[in-house]
Amino acid sequence: MRVRLLTAAAAALTLLLTGCSDDGRDTDGRVTLRFQSLAWQKESVDANRELVAEWNARHPDIQVKYVQGSWDSVHDQLLTAFEGGEAPDIIHDASDDLADFAYGGHLADIGELLPQRLRSDIPRQSWQTATFGKGVYGVPFLQEPRVLIANKKILHSSGVRVPTARQPWSWEEFRQVTKALTQKMGEGKYGIAWPLKEPVSATLNLSLSTGGQVFHRGADGKVQVRFEVADQVVPRTINAQVNTDGSASRTTLGAGGSDTLPGFFGGKYAMVPLGFSYRQQIVQQAPKGFEWTVLPAPAGDGGLAQGVSPQTLSIAEDSPYKKEAVRFIDFMLEPQNMVRLAKGDWMLPTGTRALADPALHTEKDGWATGAALARDLRSAPAQSVRGYPEWKDKVATPALQEYYSGAIDESELRRRLVKDGNHVLARYQR
Repeated sequence: MRVRLLTAAAAALTLLLTGCSDDGRDTDGRVTLRFQSLAWQKESVDANRELVAEWNARHPDIQVKYVQGSWDSVHDQLLTAFEGGEAPDIIHDASDDLADFAYGGHLADIGELLPQRLRSDIPRQSWQTATFGKGVYGVPFLQEPRVLIANKKILHSSGVRVPTARQPWSWEEFRQVTKALTQKMGEGKYGIAWPLKEPVSATLNLSLSTGGQVFHRGADGKVQVRFEVADQVVPRTINAQVNTDGSASRTTLGAGGSDTLPGFFGGKYAMVPLGFSYRQQIVQQAPKGFEWTVLPAPAGDGGLAQGVSPQTLSIAEDSPYKKEAVRFIDFMLEPQNMVRLAKGDWMLPTGTRALADPALHTEKDGWATGAALARDLRSAPAQSVRGYPEWKDKVATPALQEYYSGAIDESELRRRLVKDGNHVLARYQR
């Protein structure tokens, strides 16, 4: 009896000190949700924090606590949090990071909880990026096409045809343009600089324009890697630019996008393929008077189709407040709020009403070019493939890096991607 009384007293004291009841609510009945955001640019962090503050002011019974996360460590951090039962209620991530968490039961299937307004506003191809099996495990809200950032002066003085979203370059024309630019620019300068420190997503996503898939799901639901003709166009073009034409810088192959900007500003490279959000860095860092423009990536038989992995908002399966969390997500992604988030991150919203906002269709800083590409954005090929992170890290990344540098030929690249890759994926599909 004494032990039970002491235990009850300790529990009561704990609740008194924490201000929470045994179901996780505050003693006054208020719900507190933890929202882990990965926003990192000042404009983006400010937009997220402002929206949280606006929600809290309007909903005293459902308060949201902003928690700052990091893109650099989010996967391992979430894995630890899930296993320890400490995951945030609302999780900001990217759709290509969700598969293992969704199949592992860590994320809630929110398909039946989402309001019709949100379901109908975001296109089907965007929802596919967060759909695994029959469940929806995140709300895709920001997306980023890969574009060509070009030195306007070099481009226009060269006499090459300037592409538009309606009349893009083909991959063969793109190769010829980079050769022509290199010849006109002179020794030690290049028509293109490919920053391919992370070569896999760039290669796979751009290959959708040529009909490439790489991952093929059979009738039994199992995925196999194939490297067919349509998959070879993009990597073959890059390899030729570096090793045959000399129109692409070899030194940038191991670089990140930001690493190429000094050379771009200095006139060493006429163009750099970068994610759409890099425009913010260019605006902030470009020297006075530097003129640049945004061009669409080359097109193939699949047109301007391009794979993307949108940023997503998900809910932890262990969260006791899924309905409340969905209400907050719905508020965050109201059209005017989605525009604020898109402008803060220099990305495109997935929502059709937000995308129609005139602020995202101005010629300034290339917004109009990006908006014109939105309809062709598709789920990244690796989106729902279990074992993709290991395939990417252990097989595809080193193989593509060596192929682009000229250390191995195409047949060896195919052998590694397919034979070694299928050995990796097989362990996840037994």
